[in-house]
Amino acid sequence: MLTVFSPKHRLHHGSELKDGAVKPSFENPQRADTVLARVQNTALGEVIAEQEYDRACYVAAHSERYVSFLENAWSEWTATGKTHDALPLVWPVRDLAIDREPGFIDGKLGFYAMDAGSPITGGTWEAVRSSANVALTGMDRVIAGADSAFALCRPPGHHAAREYMGGYCYLNNAAIAAERCLSRGAKRVAVLDVDFHHGNGTQNIFYDRPDVFFASIHGDPHVSYPYFSGYAHETGSGAGVGFTANYPLQKGTTWDHYSAALQNALERIVTHQAEFLVVSLGVDTFEDDPISHFRLTSEDFLRLGAQIASAGIPALFVMEGGYMVDEIGINAVNTLQGFENNR
Repeated sequence: MLTVFSPKHRLHHGSELKDGAVKPSFENPQRADTVLARVQNTALGEVIAEQEYDRACYVAAHSERYVSFLENAWSEWTATGKTHDALPLVWPVRDLAIDREPGFIDGKLGFYAMDAGSPITGGTWEAVRSSANVALTGMDRVIAGADSAFALCRPPGHHAAREYMGGYCYLNNAAIAAERCLSRGAKRVAVLDVDFHHGNGTQNIFYDRPDVFFASIHGDPHVSYPYFSGYAHETGSGAGVGFTANYPLQKGTTWDHYSAALQNALERIVTHQAEFLVVSLGVDTFEDDPISHFRLTSEDFLRLGAQIASAGIPALFVMEGGYMVDEIGINAVNTLQGFENNR
């Protein structure tokens, strides 16, 4: 299987506000480098660099003003004399929820963020843009006829919505890849999110549309991040009703229960007659992941890939979460090998 990778991901590494303290982020450059090493050590396939794409590809899944914010946030932040990581100060919560962009960077950071875990640093925009280009490059290979490809994206993307960042995510790589399929002539696409955390950003982007079927298998948001989305009753709105499927699972979920949810999601994706499948590949469902609580083993990821292959749809795997760095490469590549060996 072809892998697309960019060393530019190392330009982004910051801090997060977690458990009441500012500390180094769980989402760090070692994650992608560990996965790449496993790709190379297992001879999974060719590794190529990303191509350049026009920013219109990002705006296809986001808004012009949000992309512009990401491009300019660091320069606006440093223009105030600050040189440390940019994190939000205030959020437009419920009775303050307005749609007018503030004019000052402190306000903009909160306006375009869902949490304080996604810092803007001097290298963030270049890394984020490169990550989206990695996904687009892989998607173009699949559109051109490849059975599958792996976009080793970092930063990840599935928590990034049309107009907000969060959960270590800035541009939604999976959604941008799905939009690429549609722009190149596909009528129906599916996004399957197997990350432990609900893909709230992807859901937000496609929630009212019937052309992209979105399915997410994740920890119950009653007790798991992102807390405010991912319940089973969320099935779409307007023309998109019935084209979103959420599978919130309880703490301690093991493969048997996970596999049953996955099978249902795949059956619905096949019914949707998706021409292409984008898989948001988070491996933080692993039993030893430090910020999750499912119980999948490394061997289960081979089964995960094999079960996804049973749908018989050309697939782009987009790297999302996974924070047990010692195992992240094994689990990601096991999924890819499980898929390849069962096509």
